[in-house]
Amino acid sequence: MQGKRIERVNQLMKEEISALLQRELKDPRIGFVTVTEVEVSKDLSQAKVYVSIFGPEEQWKETFAALESAKGFIRHWLRQHLRLRVIPSLLFRPDRSMAHAAHIQGLLAQLKAGEGAGDAVASAGGES
Repeated sequence: MQGKRIERVNQLMKEEISALLQRELKDPRIGFVTVTEVEVSKDLSQAKVYVSIFGPEEQWKETFAALESAKGFIRHWLRQHLRLRVIPSLLFRPDRSMAHAAHIQGLLAQLKAGEGAGDAVASAGGES
């Protein structure tokens, strides 16, 4: 029974933090941020917020600095908009799975392009 409640709180916090970052937070250091997952502890004391940021490493650093400085504002906003007795403290964590997936996709594309070139060379060599 406890697991379903935690899942609902995770989803609700993910939706609310995403909306807040897109619409309410006006910090220019925050770039294109996506909240990918929220993991709330069983006692609702902490929430790990996994975020993915589109941009180079410098953009990641600036965005995380901005998120760290906005923790209090975000928590206060959640307290006003969520019906929870306790609002968990927020821990922002990087989620680099999207960047990793893009890197793997690029490697696969290179491999496929290399196979296509290798097939053309093999067929040209086989015709003589």
